[in-house]
Amino acid sequence: MSETDAHLLIVDDDERIRGLLQKFLIRQGFLVTAARDAGHARRILLGLDFDLIVLDVMMPGEDGVSLTAAIRKTSNTPILLLTAKSGTEDRIAGLEAGADDYLAKPFEPKELLLRINAILRRMPEVTTREVAPKLLTLGPVRYDIERGEMWRGEDLVRLTATESQLMRIFAARPGEAVSRSSLVEDLGRDRSQSQERAVDVQITRLRRKIESDPKQPRYLQTVRGSGYMLAPD
Repeated sequence: MSETDAHLLIVDDDERIRGLLQKFLIRQGFLVTAARDAGHARRILLGLDFDLIVLDVMMPGEDGVSLTAAIRKTSNTPILLLTAKSGTEDRIAGLEAGADDYLAKPFEPKELLLRINAILRRMPEVTTREVAPKLLTLGPVRYDIERGEMWRGEDLVRLTATESQLMRIFAARPGEAVSRSSLVEDLGRDRSQSQERAVDVQITRLRRKIESDPKQPRYLQTVRGSGYMLAPD
């Protein structure tokens, strides 16, 4: 896996910092999902797998160290902690909870990028002999869940970052209706009617890449009163 294939989860209660980090890392080629607090992150992690989690320590409610310890009970996903605390005891607490690295605020974005890439390079490559590809069949379209790739025959279907995130969300819950508000939240957007309308636009675009007749969708269905549902063969 090259670094720019990676899907990152950013967890920070500061909306400005969260937004800046998300924009910066997307510009570096990463797929990025954002969460506003530990509770939001837990909900996202129920349906999506990530290559690395960038997690703020000082958050209202559950803090980053506690969330790190909880994640470690079920997952080995690398975790990079961000915090205004740079003392040795705080660093040790984070590492003992299972964090892979620790970066004190304030920091230069380039240093964050170097730390992320260093962690990803340390992760072992997963070969097809170890994990068989998991595919969803959508008529002539195939979606590789592990790789996050969509294929039509021998042709790779190019997805935008948001379309890729939507497919990961739907692929984690096939046959289950996902509400527009839930999609907005899982995409790391601020909840508003305008963001829900933006999701509708993204669904329309995604249908053009999946459906033979996007106006009468077979695979990415609208469930009246409930949202949208991916219905693979």
